[in-house]
Amino acid sequence: MSLMRKAIVPTLALIGLFCGQAGAEVRTEIVDYTIDSQPFRGMIAYDDAIEGPRPGVIVVHEWWGHNAYQRERAKALAELGYTAFAIDMYGADKLGENPEQAGALMGGVMADPAALEKRFTAALELLQVHPRVDGNKLAALGYCFGGGVVLHMARQGIELDGIVSMHGTLSSPVPAATDAVKSPLKIYTGGADPFVPTEQVQGFVTEMLQAGARFELMAYPGVRHAFTNPAATEAGQRFGISLAYDAAADRDSWSGLTAFLEEIFVDNTTP
Repeated sequence: MSLMRKAIVPTLALIGLFCGQAGAEVRTEIVDYTIDSQPFRGMIAYDDAIEGPRPGVIVVHEWWGHNAYQRERAKALAELGYTAFAIDMYGADKLGENPEQAGALMGGVMADPAALEKRFTAALELLQVHPRVDGNKLAALGYCFGGGVVLHMARQGIELDGIVSMHGTLSSPVPAATDAVKSPLKIYTGGADPFVPTEQVQGFVTEMLQAGARFELMAYPGVRHAFTNPAATEAGQRFGISLAYDAAADRDSWSGLTAFLEEIFVDNTTP
């Protein structure tokens, strides 16, 4: 795995916080780091019962920001034998409490591609050098806003073992150039997602075919936005927006994700 470009190494303060009861296998570490004088806070999760380095997976949050849902997904990946880094794209403690706040935070990042790329790459470098990570085996997983982030990095030519988008934005103001996408892609989207409508899905497929990308796309009929998040239905009802959890789509997409990771990393990650 090679990074798209070398980023400025951020200032790092690592606080080891071992969560859960004594003897529990999954461990978490809160990671405080700085980019351009701005503080960020993420969380790394791994299975302490597994000896030696193992593949690393970046996990990029939804538009709400770095929260408990993203951390739970990182822990679930750790249970599978990976070292997962739930990264922060907004800044420490910056969370959207409602769609207006979340939209403003997301829009601020998406409007500055250079800052987006620096934040993602700096976090990736932190994961790459972690003692529990094989720096030559890296992947990225993004949810909602995070799906748009990882696909942006794919369009920019970042070289990872694989990139996965879950109900992420598929459009881009600057389509991928021919042969620009170096990483294999796995895309999951809802067939009834108004934020990622059919024409956007069709445009993405055309774009990736023209770019010569290696990708697979799964669209779930009748499934709405944020289908992997159990809190989505309540949030959708509270704010009057089309969000809804779908247990079947969540199970199927997670199964597809785990199979994809096993395929791209080849080696068995369990002891």
